[in-house]
Amino acid sequence: MSILPTRPVILGMLVLSVACSRKRDSAFAALQERGKMAMGVDQYASAHQFDVLPNGGRIALEMSTDDGLAIAQIRAHLKLIEHAFQAGDFSTPEFVHMRTMPGTAVMIQKRDLIAYTYADLPRGGEVRITTTDPESLAAIRDFMAAQRGDHKATGGRSFAPMIRSQSMVATSASVSGWIQVKT
Repeated sequence: MSILPTRPVILGMLVLSVACSRKRDSAFAALQERGKMAMGVDQYASAHQFDVLPNGGRIALEMSTDDGLAIAQIRAHLKLIEHAFQAGDFSTPEFVHMRTMPGTAVMIQKRDLIAYTYADLPRGGEVRITTTDPESLAAIRDFMAAQRGDHKATGGRSFAPMIRSQSMVATSASVSGWIQVKT
């Protein structure tokens, strides 16, 4: 008697694997579509980055091209996000992800201990989230990790400033043209 699976079992496993893969792909496509509705830009023509910083985190969103209208839309969206988050309103990421995002309960409760700061980037913008409170810091990191995972985005631990430049001497290169430099 053989311990190898029979053909029907193998075929069943293959069908299940394809079905699960399609479900994940369709769930990501749905997240991207809700993101387009919330942010006003094509999620496939833009790039998110979610960085964990020593004092919080950084959300960056940039277009892959010099589309002036889309860049203006990103900047307007991120300015609204800055103010909404400061007020304890995380309904936009809740809509995009169709769930309460990890860390937001603490970020709401301790919103007076967290600062949100918007800045323009060459093809979009960023919101920096900073705190000196350990519990808030842990919540921000949970939020960043969940965002990065759901968006299949870049980012991670970034303890040196990120500067976009072709001519600077870098300590290490990372994805999409970002260069990390020592200060």
